[in-house]
Amino acid sequence: MVTSPEMVPEDVMRIKLEGLKREHRDLDEAIHALEAKGTADVLTVRRLKKQKLRLKDQIAQLEDRLTPDIIA
Repeated sequence: MVTSPEMVPEDVMRIKLEGLKREHRDLDEAIHALEAKGTADVLTVRRLKKQKLRLKDQIAQLEDRLTPDIIA
């Protein structure tokens, strides 16, 4: 019997986590580039920063789900 390889939900969460971290870094670099350029639109920078914060929250939630609760 041949079984198809399926991803464990934890593996899916790890892949999603890496994608969110990458997107967070990209936004950080974009914000720094806009601010360094000096011609950045205040509303655009503010919107990007809010998006970055939302990503940070999503990253924290996934990390919490992946980290086992250890009661010491």
